[in-house]
Amino acid sequence: MPYALPKLRMRSAPRAWSAGALLVLGLSAGTAATGASAPGLTLSACELEHPLRLTVIAAECGVLPVAENPRDPAGRHIGLHVARVPAISRRKQADALFILAGGPGAAASAFYAMTAGAFARIHRERDIVLIDQRGTGRSNPLDCGADEALLYRATDAEIAADTRRCLARLSARADVAYYTTSLAVQDLERVRAALDLPRIDLYGTSYGTRVAQQYLRRFPQRARAVILDGVVPAPVALGPATATDAERALLSILARCAGEPACRARYGDPARTYHAVRAVLRSHAAPVTVADPTTGDPTRFSFTTAHLATVLRLASYTAEYAALLPLLLDAAAAHQDYAPLAAQFLLIERGYAAALATGMHNSVVCAEDVPFYDPRAIDRERLADTFLGTLQLDGLDTVCRIWPHGPIDADLHAPLASEAPVLLLSGSDDPVTPPEFARLAARGFAHGLSIVLGGFGHGQLTAPCMDRVLADFLARASVVGLDVGCTRRARPLPFFTSLNGPPP
Repeated sequence: MPYALPKLRMRSAPRAWSAGALLVLGLSAGTAATGASAPGLTLSACELEHPLRLTVIAAECGVLPVAENPRDPAGRHIGLHVARVPAISRRKQADALFILAGGPGAAASAFYAMTAGAFARIHRERDIVLIDQRGTGRSNPLDCGADEALLYRATDAEIAADTRRCLARLSARADVAYYTTSLAVQDLERVRAALDLPRIDLYGTSYGTRVAQQYLRRFPQRARAVILDGVVPAPVALGPATATDAERALLSILARCAGEPACRARYGDPARTYHAVRAVLRSHAAPVTVADPTTGDPTRFSFTTAHLATVLRLASYTAEYAALLPLLLDAAAAHQDYAPLAAQFLLIERGYAAALATGMHNSVVCAEDVPFYDPRAIDRERLADTFLGTLQLDGLDTVCRIWPHGPIDADLHAPLASEAPVLLLSGSDDPVTPPEFARLAARGFAHGLSIVLGGFGHGQLTAPCMDRVLADFLARASVVGLDVGCTRRARPLPFFTSLNGPPP
């Protein structure tokens, strides 16, 4: 989606992960065959390791070769890395849950390694299947290196030069045009067939909801039940409204603080503080010195409006990070102390950027989103009044003038009509896929149910009681009679009133 921002202007999250920063997954392939083989795909024992090495998940992994260009089956082939986490129960259900990651550019295996606990109830009865979508993870990842020193002062010429360098670097092993959603959906169907699963369940998050919906369109008889978390409606080309959606989410978060007695007593009107900080940084950058989150060494740089925008947008993705925002803004406005904001910038930006295959992101966005923008409908003056401004759109325009545009289905952005049972999840303060998106998508589902969690951001997987709701939904493959009352009682993390945390 321009779910992530252009590499040299500002990079953003593929989606919000409950713990905050995203990290790359390590896969350790085992050697013992499990006997769970299928045409073209042999699975062997392996381990999925948490990026911080907190846990290790036993799995079965394999590689399914597919043609990079389906119209040239004799040409280059790439390997789709597939992992299956077997259900705990020996009497498991026949339908496995396929998990589709966000981004575009995030890997399903990495996403699951970070969030496996949220799927624990489902995993009791169902296999979990993880396909690193072509161009991500270990499926011929389209990774682009960048000069980090240019990240926050890049001109259009520098963005263009970096884009061409990335294409040249990838050209030896990839034709980047063939990494679109339409081809990924065909890959997903090949893996389903290789595993000999008559029907499957789908969980898609953020960009993964686009993949899930297009799979529903192409293979309606193969999807038993679908969960869409942070919904991207099929007709929507993401990008033109991202800055205004992010601004709306931020102001909603700050208004929630102002509406809570303890938060208002500590910070007054956080929205006024936010505007004051923006005004200062527009007039001049703030020099900061903070400890590098990786090495601990002192790091000195000038904190600018672009750095602030990174913190504001990415912190808005999760209720956990959002709980820090009034504290961080108050330190800058009341004490001219920008170090807390700068430290969060380093933590968040590095973690999120590490999980995204930027080349794959470009292949999707430049084929599926940017060509569908209507310049006449873009209010640049309104965008300029937001903390993101026109930065994203201008950067994407530069990148996509250079990046090859690959094949997409003619109906990719057509309204979708489906008879499959679908659960749609949204957060009221989502900065990239607001609840309005889920309402638009829900029109096409005859058996859909939309849930909006008040005060939550992008992605509801780890929200209170959501694990039970999702497991119950998959058990019945129906929204009829589904008890979702606990989600209406869910509350986001209270705001920090000091570095020690929320008030007692």
